[in-house]
Amino acid sequence: MTMSSPMSGYDQAGGGEPVRPARAVPDTVPGGVVLRYGIGQLGAQVFRDTPAVLLPLFMTTMLGVPAWLAGLVVLGPKLWLILCDPLVGAWSDRVKARHGRTPFLMAGALGTALAFVALFAGTSYPSPWLAALAICGLFFIGSTAFSIYSVPYLAIAAELSGDPHQRNRIMVLRMVFAIIGVLVGVGVAQPLIEHFGGGARGWHMMSYVLGAVCLVSMLVTATGMRRVPLILAGSVPGSLMQQLAVVRRNRPFLVLLLASFVSNIGQAASYTVIGFVFLYAIQAIWLIPLFILCMSIASLAAQPLWLWLPRRIGKPRAYVAAALVWVAVTVTWLWVRPADDVIGHIGRQALGTQHVLVLVRAVVIGIVNGGFILLALSMMTDTVDYQRRLAGVANEGVFAGLFSALEKLAFAMGPVIAGLVMSAFGFVSSTGGAGQQTPHAVTGIVLLYSVIPATMQLLALAVFSRYRLPATPPASL
Repeated sequence: MTMSSPMSGYDQAGGGEPVRPARAVPDTVPGGVVLRYGIGQLGAQVFRDTPAVLLPLFMTTMLGVPAWLAGLVVLGPKLWLILCDPLVGAWSDRVKARHGRTPFLMAGALGTALAFVALFAGTSYPSPWLAALAICGLFFIGSTAFSIYSVPYLAIAAELSGDPHQRNRIMVLRMVFAIIGVLVGVGVAQPLIEHFGGGARGWHMMSYVLGAVCLVSMLVTATGMRRVPLILAGSVPGSLMQQLAVVRRNRPFLVLLLASFVSNIGQAASYTVIGFVFLYAIQAIWLIPLFILCMSIASLAAQPLWLWLPRRIGKPRAYVAAALVWVAVTVTWLWVRPADDVIGHIGRQALGTQHVLVLVRAVVIGIVNGGFILLALSMMTDTVDYQRRLAGVANEGVFAGLFSALEKLAFAMGPVIAGLVMSAFGFVSSTGGAGQQTPHAVTGIVLLYSVIPATMQLLALAVFSRYRLPATPPASL
């Protein structure tokens, strides 16, 4: 059994106890630890995806907020996170030797769940402008709470093992719960709204159910990681700016950070309009749960592939392969249209050829999407380990904070881009339900789900082509 590098100290208390004398921690992480760590991603994914997908729909169809303004509502709190995430990371680095990261996980879980419920609690505002302001304030609070949870949570992934394949194993199970989170947060949310009668009550009840999912799963991780041994490599002293100066010298991390940022912008734009695509372009909103289910099952089934393939060809090549297949499939949404035939039935719904093609896309996307997302995170932990090998110290929280901040910024820019494109193509907002849209407006929605994210992913791959992770850190770095 391999052991973590002897140059580092170790936090024997992991998430919650004071540091005891250093001794080696096995690189092999027990399955129970991997499970307790991974389950927290379920609730985190719900908070990450459900507002991204449903807030624009909620604001434009229930509150009468214009599409361009709905995008800005999401952008404002995310801009704050550019500063908040690194600050949370640096803060958790400073106190982890005394208290671990558990206090952050606990506080973040509680705040995130409460804010999620509050986001969809109000449906009667004096004006769309006041509605936008209220949602912006609530999302600001929720995003801050989520930062307090998500940054230390990601940092822990780099502290559980010194073995890159073990870290990939951790990320694979984390991705399994992320997939379940997508299934719950995106696939189940809309049916929940309908199940509870739609309208204001439907939105309220959906928020209670998914808020409870957030709270329970995130608290399982917060309490379950308390006594887990973590690598404690020390941290670079000084201000956040001094710590960031160290990060700037880690070229593999910077390349991966920029590539992920560009990729996430395109994905965020597509996430924003998924409800609009099924409502207006496919005209089968009932198909969303089945689409998410097919994508999730395929992604879950493919996880052994993303354990095996990086060992065979390396993480970078596996990442590129997955991303290229994703681009090829994403472009085909440009030709999506309502079904004009009936080849079968699902319950009371008629199933057409176009519906089947949508589900085929879901399967392929499910296989590759989870692959390049988890590999990006897995390679991020490799760049942190690279820093540890380089200097014997690593501010895991700062690295995680920067990575998280740029991800959240990208997912804030996505709705802004979507709102601007939809407004430019003539999308008309409404109150109390979905309104009719022109074919030109529908074209804008389809572009946001096809050409725009595919183009952004190709740009990300161009950046990623500069990624190199030396086996031995250069002495001059």
